Formats: sequence, C-alpha cells, structure tokens
Amino acid sequence: MKTVNYQDYLAGIPPKGQHILAQERGDEILVYQAFRPEIAQYALAHQQFGGAHYSFSRMTWIKPNFLWMMFRAGWASKAGQEYILGIWIKKLAFEEILAQSAYSSFKAEIYADRESWRKDLEQKKARLQWDPDHNIYGKKEERRAIQLGIKGELLQQFNQEMIVEILDLRPFVLAQKAKIDAGQLSELLLPEEKVFRPKNEELAAFLGLDED
Repeated sequence: MKTVNYQDYLAGIPPKGQHILAQERGDEILVYQAFRPEIAQYALAHQQFGGAHYSFSRMTWIKPNFLWMMFRAGWASKAGQEYILGIWIKKLAFEEILAQSAYSSFKAEIYADRESWRKDLEQKKARLQWDPDHNIYGKKEERRAIQLGIKGELLQQFNQEMIVEILDLRPFVLAQKAKIDAGQLSELLLPEEKVFRPKNEELAAFLGLDED
C-alpha cells in the first residue's frame, strides 16, 4: 500500500462532488473492511474469508475510500471493527460489483418509479449507497463516498475469485490515529487515493459520478 503525506492527500482529491476515491495498483484496486479479531485473523492467515465466525449468509460492505472506512470504524476503536483490512481486488471484479449493484434506497433521479427500483433490487446481487465523506476528525465533507454491499453468490465469488491479497492495516491505522490525537499532522500518512472512474460511461452515469 502506497502512502502519502496528509496535505498531499488533500491536494490530490476533489473537495466536493460524488466520486469513487481509491488506490490503484496496475489492474488492481484497494478496498477496505473492518472486522473483529477472529474474522480478521482467519482472513489474514488464509488470504480469504471463512472459519467459524464468518457468515456467508449476511451482506458485507466494502469501501474503497480510506477515510470513510476510518469514520465508520472509529479508527479501529469500535467494537467488532478492531481490525482494518486492506483488500486488493481486480479492477474488473470491482467494476463487476458496481454493475451488479442496485441503490439501497429509492432515487428518483435514477429510477423511473419505485417499481423499477424494486425490480432492480430483486435482479441485482449487490447494493450501493452514497454517504457524506468525512475528514480525519470524523466531520462531514461536501464530497460523497460510495460503499458496496455484497452477499450470496456474489460474496462467494468475491471471496474465491476476486481477492488478490489481504493486508493487516491495524498497526498503520493505530499509528496514524495517535498522530492525529497528538496534533502531529505534518507526520500523518494516508493511503494515496485518486478518482476512479469505470470505463463504461453508462455505468458511470448510473452511479451519478461527477467529473474530476
């Protein structure tokens, strides 16, 4: 995982708008999840999810934006979210998840009517939602961040075919939170991120992506 100084991170991302922010590595993209120790340790040891504590019958959410993940997990301080995992997946797989996603709530600007939305929910295997992004202190930004929910067959496919590498980011996260708490922002590092835009413009329009 490539990191950059906090100020360089801010300079490299749009301050507002609806964007997918993510780190890329060749034909791979980095997404984040947070779990309790038992699930995370199994995933790190086996480089895939499973074991007695992980359920494939539940929906799980992936987030490509690091600070959105930090807000949701409280910088690895919330119960059940003590381990932050960085998961490298193939870009084509990420775009497949995006293409298989329906909005988790009705959007009048996307769907002709609620029946069309419900049909999309029934047919597609993933969920997407946009929420306010947050800064390092957990305050809302004008920029919006995406998260994607996957379950069922798609979750099995994600686990068995899409994952390239699983990273333990807990030490990194705790070290950076300590710098924030100490006011040492000149030393703060964040994963380098840039705007990711799918090649399919119809998909980009469906996602409501703003221009860079």
